Amino acid sequence: MSLEQILVIFLVALVLLILPAIGMQKLFRKAGEEGWKAWVPFYNTWVMLKIAGRPAHWFFWQFIPVVGWFITLGIMIEFVKVFGKFKFYQHAATVFSAGLYFAWMAYRQDVQYIGPEAVKKYKKSAWREWVDAAVFAIVAATLIRLFVFEAYTIPTGSMEKTLLVNDFLFVSKLSYGPRVPNTPLSIPFVHNYIPGTRLKSYSELIKLPYIRWFASPVKRGDAVVFNFPAGDTVINHPDFQSARPYYDLKRWLVSGTPDEKAFAQTVFNDPETFPIAVHPVDKTDNYIKRCVGVAGDTLSVHEGLVYINGVKQPLAPDAQMNYIVTLNNTGYLDPDIMKEEYNLDNDKNDYQLISPPNQYRILLTEKAKEKMMKAGMIKDIKVDYSGGNEPTFPYDTLHKWSREEFGPVWIPKKNATLQLTPENYPIYERAIRVYEHNDFQMKDGKFYLNGKEVSSYTFKMDYYWMMGDNRQGSQDSRYWGFVPEDHVVGKAWMIWFSFEKGHGPRWSRFFKIVK
Repeated sequence: MSLEQILVIFLVALVLLILPAIGMQKLFRKAGEEGWKAWVPFYNTWVMLKIAGRPAHWFFWQFIPVVGWFITLGIMIEFVKVFGKFKFYQHAATVFSAGLYFAWMAYRQDVQYIGPEAVKKYKKSAWREWVDAAVFAIVAATLIRLFVFEAYTIPTGSMEKTLLVNDFLFVSKLSYGPRVPNTPLSIPFVHNYIPGTRLKSYSELIKLPYIRWFASPVKRGDAVVFNFPAGDTVINHPDFQSARPYYDLKRWLVSGTPDEKAFAQTVFNDPETFPIAVHPVDKTDNYIKRCVGVAGDTLSVHEGLVYINGVKQPLAPDAQMNYIVTLNNTGYLDPDIMKEEYNLDNDKNDYQLISPPNQYRILLTEKAKEKMMKAGMIKDIKVDYSGGNEPTFPYDTLHKWSREEFGPVWIPKKNATLQLTPENYPIYERAIRVYEHNDFQMKDGKFYLNGKEVSSYTFKMDYYWMMGDNRQGSQDSRYWGFVPEDHVVGKAWMIWFSFEKGHGPRWSRFFKIVK
């Protein structure tokens, strides 16, 4: 954790401790303590614990980053109890009024110090016990979800066969260091929209900078959950969001086919049906892909295979590719045998007859391909590259890369300096301008950063290159570029539940560790 991040956490704690001091000083005097003590951050909570008769060790729990904020608020609740404030709304006012409730209490003649012994005699009603327990459970679960692990569901087939649609995962937030939310004012357990509505589930009244504690870099080969980089601006409609990115439609207006241009114009001309929504980093949609390139790597893709610094990289254990396969056997392919022996699902069109009697398009893992060859089923096999010629990142006229033939591209590294050229400007422009928050542009072959002419740029963050294990069926970095470190959510850790629509639970996948 950087010094800047530590200072942000400390400043929030100071605000929590100083805002109530106006009223707290008078309450201290009512309890027999000197009023000036209310103005000394942290010492005032020590005095509150003393007045409330609560354990002294609570004081030290306040110094746990972020969790300590909630401990401080808990101390304040215990403090108001010794002034006869036991009702739920009174405790809520203590937490949410930014110190105003303390001031209100202080100048009320009927608010008197009753002491910790009187507090012990107070008995909560049954419903209040339930409410307090529920609030504690929500706060505890929210902290675990934010900083330890989070449940995530696989929505698409871009990671098959490693991860299947409707696999339910635990994502470890500790693997790369827990990230403090940019938008802490948010409805618990909800991501970016209130379910069933187009309303945002969070407020940007408080916005925090990127902070990650005990940061650890993503490793090449990790299955990573991250915030979709091109999801900062979306079309807020069920048929769009990150599935049909806003930036794709913006490109279609300029360089799309006639049908694409017409479609984009229809969408943008109807803002009532297709409103635009802008999200902060932590509230963009979650994606899961495999990290194939880390900061500082030079990556290229040739014939669908990844090369890092010129070295061919092995496929993930269950990664799959489309092949045109001519079989020795011209007979019927039994779906049950294909499923059990080769993990090929007829319901998902994993294999299709394209040229009778024995030529198929088959989606194979390396393991399944070798097993079929060993069994003598295959007469001829070659990778199917069809459908891979659509435009890719960076969508300019110079870099005419494709899904199967991409790069080479250098992945930015923190504190590394890039010499700017007209050729690399389209590749790094968004990272410098959007992800690193600069005013950056090229004009007449010259580069301007925050109003000053520059010839180079030094990156502030590490970046990663993410690709799906289903290499030919994945919307990944080949289409939207780099993933900044501040977008990284966590590492896919374990499948805790899985089911297949129409078939029920996939028992063999329960509690499977993600590799």
